[in-house]
Amino acid sequence: MAAVTRGSLSALRQLLSQQYRRRCFPPQNLRSNRTLQPLAFRCDRHLQMLSSRTLHTAAVSRGPVLQFKLSDIGEGIMEVTVKEWYVKEGDKVSQFDSICEVQSDKASVTITSRYDGVIKKLYYDVDATALVGKPLVDIETESSSEVIQEEDVVETPAMAREEHTHQEIKGHKTQATPAVRRLAMENNIKLSEVVGTGKDGRILKEDILNYLAKQTGAILPPTPFQEIQTPPPPPAARPMSTPAAIKAPPTMPKPVFTGKDVTEPLKGFHRAMVKTMTAALKIPHFGYCDEVDLSRLVSLRAELKSITEGRGVKLSYMPFFIKAASLGLLHFPILNASVDESCQNITYKASHNIGLAMDTSQGLLVPNVKNVQLLSVFEIAQELNRLQALGAAGQLGTNELSGGTFTLSNIGSIGGTYAKPVILPPEVAIGALGKIQVLPRFDAGGQVVRAHIMNVSWSADHRIIDGATMCRFSNLWREYLENPASMVLDLK
Repeated sequence: MAAVTRGSLSALRQLLSQQYRRRCFPPQNLRSNRTLQPLAFRCDRHLQMLSSRTLHTAAVSRGPVLQFKLSDIGEGIMEVTVKEWYVKEGDKVSQFDSICEVQSDKASVTITSRYDGVIKKLYYDVDATALVGKPLVDIETESSSEVIQEEDVVETPAMAREEHTHQEIKGHKTQATPAVRRLAMENNIKLSEVVGTGKDGRILKEDILNYLAKQTGAILPPTPFQEIQTPPPPPAARPMSTPAAIKAPPTMPKPVFTGKDVTEPLKGFHRAMVKTMTAALKIPHFGYCDEVDLSRLVSLRAELKSITEGRGVKLSYMPFFIKAASLGLLHFPILNASVDESCQNITYKASHNIGLAMDTSQGLLVPNVKNVQLLSVFEIAQELNRLQALGAAGQLGTNELSGGTFTLSNIGSIGGTYAKPVILPPEVAIGALGKIQVLPRFDAGGQVVRAHIMNVSWSADHRIIDGATMCRFSNLWREYLENPASMVLDLK
C-alpha cells in the first residue's frame, strides 16, 4: 500500500514538473530542461508545489514585449511631433487607454493602446519628431490575453485607411464595443456624430439611445469664441445698473519678456502655414471690396434666434453668409474650382465645402462645412456649433481641416473693417468679413436712417478669374443678404 502511495506521489511530481517546464521554458530549451528533472525530484513536495504555482502565475502574467509602431495617419504625413505623453515606463495600460498625443502639420492625433500590458520603453521625448512606421513604445503584453489583430474601433472618414494603428483623429470619438457598433449599424447611425460619455470619450449604449431620442446630431456646447456680433445699443437705451452688476474689465494677457533671444524650429500648424502661404505667393491675387447692409438680416436673426436656441443650437450670422455664398457658387462655379500646379487644367468641384477661418489656441485653422449646397441654414448652424466647440478644445481633425473648396474669414469677430485675404491653395477665391457697424445711410426716400453695415473683401486667383466675375458674384451674395427673403426662392 505504501509502495502504491509512493508511486502515485512520484507520478504526480513528474506531472507537475512537466507542466512547469512546458510553461516556463520554450520548446527549443527542452533538452536542457531534462537535466533539471533529477534536481526537481529532490525538493520537498510542498516547496516544489508552491514554487510551481508561483512560477506558473508569473508565466501567465507576463507575455512578449511588442513594438507599438506609429502607423500611417493619412494625408501623406510622414512625421509628427510628440506633444504629450499620457504614460510613463512601468505604467499598466489597457485597450483604448490613451498613450500620447502627436501633432502633424494638419491635425492632432491621440494614440491609444491596442493591448493590455505594461509600458516598457518610450522611444521619444516630448517635442521630439516621431517617424511613421517606426516604434513608438514597447508594451509587455499579458500572455492571458490574445494579441489583437483587429482594433475595436469604428473607422471614420478621417481614418479611411484599412492599415493603421489603434488611433483616432481628435474630434472623432469612435471608441465603442462591438455591441454598441452593432446597435449603431442597425439604426443607421454614424458613430462620428455621437458624443461619447464613457472613459476617454468611449461611446456607450446610452449615448446611442439618447441620440435616437433627440435626433439632432452630436451638438456640443456653444463655443466661447465670438462670431460677428451686432454692436450694443447706445448708452441712452441701456438701463441703469447697480455697482454690483458692473462687470469687471476683461483681463489682458501679460507681456512675456524672456531676457534673451530664443530660436526654435517651426512645428505643427505653423509649419503647415509656411507651406500654404509659400504656395499662395505663386497666385496673382485680384482684390475686390464692397459693403453690405445687413439691417433686414439682423431683424430676421433676432426672430429666429430663440427658436434655434430652443433646439439647442446657437444661431449667428455666419450660417447665412455661408448659405448665401453657396447659392452664389451655383451661378459662378468657377469660384468653387481648383487648378493644377502647372495651371493647365481646371477642376470644378461638385461639393460646396466652405471653410471658416478660425482663430484658435493652436493658431489659424480653417475647418470647413461639407456639402453646404445640400444643407439648410439651421443644419449649417449645427455644424458650425460642432466645429467651433472642437476648435475651442483643440480637437479639430483632418476630416474637418481638409477638402475645402471656398473660404470665408470672419476677421470682424476680432476687429477691423477691411482685409486682404490670402487664397488657400488649391482654392481660387476667399472672402474676409469685417465687423458690423451701425452707420448713417440714406433710405429710398432720402431720409437718414441707422443701418447695420458690414464690409467684405474678396481675393480671387486672377489667372482664371477675371474682375467682372468676382464683382457679379459679390453682387449676388450681397443681394441675398440684404434681402434674406429672396434666399427662400433659391433654397433646395
